[in-house]
Amino acid sequence: MAPEPLTRQQTDDALAELPGWSTDGDSISRTYSFAKHLPAAAMVVHVAAIQEELNHHSEMSLGYNKLSVTVNTHSVGGQVTAKDIELARRIEEIAAGHGAS
Repeated sequence: MAPEPLTRQQTDDALAELPGWSTDGDSISRTYSFAKHLPAAAMVVHVAAIQEELNHHSEMSLGYNKLSVTVNTHSVGGQVTAKDIELARRIEEIAAGHGAS
């Protein structure tokens, strides 16, 4: 069974607990900054492992010292669901360990 899309208010309420994350109404996203490239690249691998565990994947864009993550749920037409919020929470849990700000 596909997850249910969150309302904009539900999304906003969830993101209030995830500083730095924002929504455009169709997805949630955040850009992390790092001192150098290697910590950013290491976080990509760590996020990929979490995504495999959750069987839920984001779009990631890696720059020299930046990592941008955007996520929504394709099975409900590219809207935000609880699966997206859970992935964002899991990413937040590991971010500081990689030196992300």
